Amino acid sequence: MTRSIDSIVIGGQSIAPGQRKTIEIAVPSLYTHTQLEMPVQVIRGKKPGPCLFISAAIHGDEINGVEIIRRVLNQKSLSRIRGTLIAVPVVNIFGFINQSRYLPDRRDLNRSFPGSESGSLASRLAHLFLNEVIADCTHGIDLHTAAVHRENFPHIRAVMDDDETRRLAHAFGSPLILGSDIIDGSLRKAVEARGMSVIVYEAGEALRFNEVAIRAGVRGVMSVIRALGMLPTGSTGKRPAKTFTTNSSVWIRAPQSGIVRLIKPLGSRVEENEILGIVADPFGAQEQPARAPFDGIVIGKTNLPLVNEGEALFHVARVSRPESAEAHIERFQNRLDPSLDVETSSEPPVS
Repeated sequence: MTRSIDSIVIGGQSIAPGQRKTIEIAVPSLYTHTQLEMPVQVIRGKKPGPCLFISAAIHGDEINGVEIIRRVLNQKSLSRIRGTLIAVPVVNIFGFINQSRYLPDRRDLNRSFPGSESGSLASRLAHLFLNEVIADCTHGIDLHTAAVHRENFPHIRAVMDDDETRRLAHAFGSPLILGSDIIDGSLRKAVEARGMSVIVYEAGEALRFNEVAIRAGVRGVMSVIRALGMLPTGSTGKRPAKTFTTNSSVWIRAPQSGIVRLIKPLGSRVEENEILGIVADPFGAQEQPARAPFDGIVIGKTNLPLVNEGEALFHVARVSRPESAEAHIERFQNRLDPSLDVETSSEPPVS
């Protein structure tokens, strides 16, 4: 889909074809009278093309996406872009400042869309972002991590019954695509209701940088930009990355309260009934295993060894050929592991 718009207006400022501009969108002030602003950078090519938004930190403590967007914006090739790229590294500016997933009113911004001009703080911010920042977009990539004390293996979440969304999901090149239902109040539901195709990238842990997740995110975003025809695709001579798709996943929960010893790492293959971890009381008198319900791949896990009964321990995705998926995931990790770099990267790895 291509949009030919003479001038895009965001925050009262016009961005004409060929311009690159950083805009500060006023959001509700703090109760100290301090004014806050949501930073937005718009890059418009001289030639028409799709209008793609990239957003991060809708949950204020999910910071991997902020670094992904910074690295994407430093790509020199963007000077030749067609269409429009709208980059919003910090949507939930309130949560980001407070290192919190939520807004000061304790609401989840990603459950507050499409929002309203006269609702709660979360509702007003959602309405502002949707109508003032990304209203003219045709496509979107929303960058996320797991919640606090949890970690996600890099994967894409999308509704795979739409041809264009499916194309974006495969173009991103993550090892796994999880077909998932759209949650009420999410950004994904709000933008798809407006005819935009959007995918969600999940990788890493809240309040932590993960170099592999960041590198995979940058590669994925640039791959989508090329797949949309916003940049030349070029020819690398390499085979397209293998991606496994599944519509089935489940969280394995703690069978009792205690201290969990995690056995299976992220990205590992598991077999039905295999022990993933063991939960024990401090004396070791009572131990219960957490087992895999089916053959699959671990795509999420807790990082906190102290658990209450019923808390989520492992997120396992069902795949048809887990042994093949595991081999591909290992190659994916080795390719992006900074300790295995053979050449000096333009971006020093974060740790």
